[in-house]
Amino acid sequence: MASVMLSEEEGALESRMALTAAAMADKSRSRMLCALMDGRAWTATELSAVADVSASTASAHLARLCEQRFVVALAQGRHRYFRLAGPEIAELLERLMGVAWATSTPRKITTPPGLRHARTCYDHLAGEVAVRLFDTLVSRQWLTPDGATLTSLGQEKLAQMGIVLATGSSRRKITCGCLDWSERRYHPGGELGASLLRWLIDQRWVRTELSSRRVTFTPLGIRKLASEFGVKTTR
Repeated sequence: MASVMLSEEEGALESRMALTAAAMADKSRSRMLCALMDGRAWTATELSAVADVSASTASAHLARLCEQRFVVALAQGRHRYFRLAGPEIAELLERLMGVAWATSTPRKITTPPGLRHARTCYDHLAGEVAVRLFDTLVSRQWLTPDGATLTSLGQEKLAQMGIVLATGSSRRKITCGCLDWSERRYHPGGELGASLLRWLIDQRWVRTELSSRRVTFTPLGIRKLASEFGVKTTR
């Protein structure tokens, strides 16, 4: 009896996995999900333009993504906005991008230089600069090489800089190494990655661009990244 119940549970899980994968299998839905990786909420009209589909088709796609809990709908007055359901979905998409890049033929990087240099990965920093920042945190022994643990020294140094991690009751990991799909190396993920990006924005070291994942660094940010973290950037 126990083996029968286990088999049924495994079958249910396999069915759910198939449905989840199918939700991402459509190119238009994939385009929508990639657009939502900028961390903002988009209207159905905006997402239909990104996916190059009609409004009715976009609505059907969004309903499917909401049903599979990739996306949530937010009502504000007469308008509805859509955003990723949470950081765990963003982390899944980032890893899928890495897998897609690694298995492409031929293997060449086609990411626009600006996005490869620095971009948002939902609510944290990604790209070349983020990878260098991760390496600095590891070399200073603030972070373990796999990115899974923030050391006591790291907690102390970040607190001194005014970078406070929101631990609370969230199920989100305090820190994790998020595999950067364009660099094939880790950048800071989890609550640490989100807190770092918020801090960089508050310090006016970086600017995010509307309707784009691209991040640019201010003259102050360029100087401070070099002096505080040993990370060099020119843009």
